[in-house]
Amino acid sequence: MRLLLVRHGETPSNVDHLLDTAVPGPALTPLGEAQAAALPEALAGEDIEALYVSTLLRTQLTAAPLAAARGLDTIVRDGIREVSAGDLEMLPGESPEGQEYMRTVFAWAAGDTALRVPGGESGAEALARYDAVTAEAAASGAGTVAMVSHGAAIRLWVAARAGNVDVAFAAAHPLSNTGVVVLEGSPADGWKALSWEGATVEPAGEAGPTGEPVATAG
Repeated sequence: MRLLLVRHGETPSNVDHLLDTAVPGPALTPLGEAQAAALPEALAGEDIEALYVSTLLRTQLTAAPLAAARGLDTIVRDGIREVSAGDLEMLPGESPEGQEYMRTVFAWAAGDTALRVPGGESGAEALARYDAVTAEAAASGAGTVAMVSHGAAIRLWVAARAGNVDVAFAAAHPLSNTGVVVLEGSPADGWKALSWEGATVEPAGEAGPTGEPVATAG
């Protein structure tokens, strides 16, 4: 299966750099609406057969133009929502607490899935719910599936599940609003990232310098 993981369009909380992860969450800014409107053309070369969104409003609004252009119904699944910020909800992403959030997320991707965001979920819980939705999509028989999801959740899942993306790469490459990661594979055979926001993904270990994890929750 070809899997397109798309971050939602810009929200007011993105502008203010806040850890905004609760359901249903905010709508899109005018720029976010424009980003959503541009998705059908940006993905014109993709033969999308199924379109998933999370339970957060911003993913549903982002997917709406693409769904209309392709004549697809959106499939709403809680499993691809953002990683819960728990007690850190609505704190600035650049704050020490915001950095703790992303350090925890990438510790999960590195295998320490028993850790828990304060007042939130563990890595095992977050990955299990995301895995369940990707497994459902793979079992559907669709050749290409798009999922409109969230920045931290996408980076976590790709770093944990794609054989050619390591934590250093995911930490150093925050996703822009409506940025797309393209993968291929299956739950049984594993996943390989083909591109990250349009750039070819190099094998793990050749991804460039590491950096402090950047908080781009939402």
